[in-house]
Amino acid sequence: MKFRTDPATIRGSIAPVVTPFTEEGALDHDSLRGLVRWQLESGSHGISLGGSTGEPSAQSAEERIAAMRTVADEIGDRVPFLPGTGSHKLEETLEITSAARDLGADAALVITPYYARPTQEALYQWYATVAREFPDLPIVAYNVPSRTAVDIAPGTVARLFTDFDNFVGVKETTKDFEHFSRVLHACGRDLLVWSGIELLCLPLLALGGAGFVSAVANLAPTAVARMYELWEAGDFDAARDLHYRLHPLVDLLFVETNPAPAKWVLAQQGRIASGHVRPPLTSPTEDGLTRIRALLAEGGDLTQQV
Repeated sequence: MKFRTDPATIRGSIAPVVTPFTEEGALDHDSLRGLVRWQLESGSHGISLGGSTGEPSAQSAEERIAAMRTVADEIGDRVPFLPGTGSHKLEETLEITSAARDLGADAALVITPYYARPTQEALYQWYATVAREFPDLPIVAYNVPSRTAVDIAPGTVARLFTDFDNFVGVKETTKDFEHFSRVLHACGRDLLVWSGIELLCLPLLALGGAGFVSAVANLAPTAVARMYELWEAGDFDAARDLHYRLHPLVDLLFVETNPAPAKWVLAQQGRIASGHVRPPLTSPTEDGLTRIRALLAEGGDLTQQV
């Protein structure tokens, strides 16, 4: 938890790892440990678990906490750990966030409550409750309206950032790039903003973003981390080259619902024992696999870098 006291150090490529399951559907802790080790060896600047790519809504609170324990143990404070702890239930969100705090997480990534479509005032009260409950734990809002049907307005983010010292940032997973700019304009650039949209990761850095939590880091962790490092070093052309070279892998992720394509690739590469996804998701169809193989042939060289 050494990064907890200085959340501004949680920057760069925070890899949102998949949650591996066995063919029978149980948590696969051995594969999860292996993924974390590979991410660290590949240069990822931090690890996240339990965001959309981690299939949290298909797991019990106990399973999510057990997976967090495995990841926290494997990281061992070498890089920041930013687990997703939110759900559509407040009590469950508090339970998982409490466990993350006790396991040494450096910040908690709390998704907007999905399905209910709360108002902006309700969203403020939701995050205010979490922030008050854990005053010593940095809280990061996870804004992903394509999955939750609600968008955190820039004014709501600014209100939370002003009112709570431990509300430190937001993961923005919206294709409305104006939204990124308006959030930073409303809050000031001390707010930490990470992109969860793969093709907006590099552009966000030009606005003063802290980095990205990009699912493509599951397939090409070295390239994604290097893209951030090149930008920070002022080598903008090389950073842009990596951005465009990652396009095929970004497209691969969403041939069918994420994380099914990524898990299939990771299983084929032997990085996880099985590509199993839990219902309501399914493994890629034959048509999907045809497209996945073609995109992997186009951009797969970036998956081999370590």
